Amino acid sequence: MGNRVFIGVGANEGDRSANISQAIKALSVVDGIQLVQMATLIDTEPLGGPPQGPYLNTVVEIDTALAPHELLNALKAIEQRLGRLPQSERWGPRPIDLDLLLYADQVIAAAELTVPHPRMHERQFVLEPLAQIAPDVVHPVLKQSTSELLKALHSSIAQ
Repeated sequence: MGNRVFIGVGANEGDRSANISQAIKALSVVDGIQLVQMATLIDTEPLGGPPQGPYLNTVVEIDTALAPHELLNALKAIEQRLGRLPQSERWGPRPIDLDLLLYADQVIAAAELTVPHPRMHERQFVLEPLAQIAPDVVHPVLKQSTSELLKALHSSIAQ
């Protein structure tokens, strides 16, 4: 297929692990997507937004023939199928969240899609599972590996 892609997966409404499992299953049956691996699930506190329950997060690696915008449309369709509604409030609770983190070494800046994900290097709930499955993958803008980004984030948190 050809493109190595990483997707952040999170949920904090309903049966979080079942929602994540259903999302990954739905992803794996999309034409042009092959599931490669998944990091372990981690429990995390929400960042920003209204008061809400904790998230369950992971990162999956896929191999895909889909173009970035086609993949984004597939992710949005899966979110809708699993009950995610358009939100007026940013960073609100959700039954499922699928974020396109990295698409090969591409840099995309479009109104509806930014790759690499613009805040992934600031988020432990993204970097921890990503570094678990792809410690040597290099952020195409920051030019640091995921393990280096995680180490830098840990040292900034410690200060």
